[in-house]
Amino acid sequence: MSMSGGSTDMTLAFELSALKRLAKPGTAFADARQWTEYVGVVSDEPTYVVTNFTRKRRIRQDFFSGPKSKRESLENVKNQFETNRHVFVGSGEEDAALADDTGWEYLAIEDAAEAAGWELGDPEEAASSAGEPERDDWP
Repeated sequence: MSMSGGSTDMTLAFELSALKRLAKPGTAFADARQWTEYVGVVSDEPTYVVTNFTRKRRIRQDFFSGPKSKRESLENVKNQFETNRHVFVGSGEEDAALADDTGWEYLAIEDAAEAAGWELGDPEEAASSAGEPERDDWP
């Protein structure tokens, strides 16, 4: 794939809860890097929630949503990163409407996962195992 081609000229933003639906968010993120210019996470959650999630999975973001709303983040990122496409991967009507309002293309996490070959994990399972790193000394 040629890097000068239009195909990588894209900014991709994952909504945090959408990213959490993936069995291997870190792998998906690394994968997305191959065909995007910029990739990051937006969320209405406090900054530390996003930071903790991404740090644990060694996810390196090109942009941070910071202590802003998702709307503000999407607007800022769109202004800051001038790529041909801005794609917002989210989950649900609210995210779709937000993408529409801010001039981003919306992609449901299920569709993104299917297109990219990412495995969707069980959100409940992910939530319970995301808390603590595994301990080898556990009885």
